[in-house]
Amino acid sequence: MRPLAKRQFLGLCCLVVIVGLTVIARLLVYRDISGVLTWEWTGSDAMSLRWTAVRVAAIAGASLAVSGVLLQALLRNPLASPYILGASSGAALAVVMVMYLQSSLAITWNLRGMDTMPAAVGAVGTLGVVYLLGQKRGWLDPISLVLVGVVVTAICGALIMFFHHLLPHGLKADLVTWMMGIIRQGASTSELIITGSIALIGSAIALFFGRAMDAATLGDDEARSIGLSLGPLRLVLFVVAGILTSAAVALAGPIGFVGLIAPHAARLILGPKHTVLVVGAALAGIALLIGADVASQIISVQGGRMPVGVFTALIGGPAFIWLLRSGRGRS
Repeated sequence: MRPLAKRQFLGLCCLVVIVGLTVIARLLVYRDISGVLTWEWTGSDAMSLRWTAVRVAAIAGASLAVSGVLLQALLRNPLASPYILGASSGAALAVVMVMYLQSSLAITWNLRGMDTMPAAVGAVGTLGVVYLLGQKRGWLDPISLVLVGVVVTAICGALIMFFHHLLPHGLKADLVTWMMGIIRQGASTSELIITGSIALIGSAIALFFGRAMDAATLGDDEARSIGLSLGPLRLVLFVVAGILTSAAVALAGPIGFVGLIAPHAARLILGPKHTVLVVGAALAGIALLIGADVASQIISVQGGRMPVGVFTALIGGPAFIWLLRSGRGRS
């Protein structure tokens, strides 16, 4: 690996500082039952819950951000994000189906304790369908992949609305909250270990293929001229991006725009080289999601906290429009 340029070194240092500041803010901020907001270092039990929330946000943010980098390289489209493959809609569909079955059988459903398995199965299953339908001549085709992802997302969205209509009112509220993103303070140790391991391994694989992604973004002819096999590379990028997205959705729900915003923020700071971009995007994703959780703690609307997905959407929506208007979103 080549030594870091001055811009890249300073950019990474800035991102690390930003991550540190958001972590400190999340550990200090607290809103009690009466709704009073305080900033204090509290007892060990409460601090343990806050550290859990930090770890959940960090794992989910890094996973979505690295997945976004991989998909943008895979599709040669700076507007690509993990949700273009329908992973979030597939996860949400699986959860709402299980919720409906549980309510129909009159079994108590605890969304926060049981959402991991159906979300993971739904996300992975949807990605498998997109993978099978997005091939041409045995290899992944970027254009077909985008079109299939859009269609599968629309179908899952229609089915979600159908099952949501059948659910009791209490479960409807829980489902809507989950779909907008939940940074849970009560995630189990096993969940954190599994999803954290997936995030680390997936990021390491992305780093390994950093130079290959640099070549792949130049075009098919240029990539083949230097001996790069695009078919196997696209397959690896797709699988790793899908697994990272599944882990993030299973842990924190289908949070949008992190996989779009974080890679672009890192690219503006560090430049286009993917080896450094993977690390920078992961740091940007962590800072974004922990920062959104801090904002969720601070801003109280009618006595309740706003889901983190609201804040990522408020940032990601204008960013998406800016990319389109500025021409940076062209393939």
